[in-house]
Amino acid sequence: MGSRGRLVIPAEVRSGMHWHPGTRLIAVQTETGVNLMSVDQAQDMIAEQLIGHDLVAELIADRRATAE
Repeated sequence: MGSRGRLVIPAEVRSGMHWHPGTRLIAVQTETGVNLMSVDQAQDMIAEQLIGHDLVAELIADRRATAE
């Protein structure tokens, strides 16, 4: 990491991840470190994690339980 907090990502990594100049990246802090991914990759990962979940039904059930 440079003195200005800039991180250099090696060309092999950028190429392998299909990251090009202008690709928006996000860093996600976890218990074991930091994951770096493109915004598109993060959206795909979240979509996969939500398969089989009905968020609206879960929210309604939670609100009903709280109301009781």
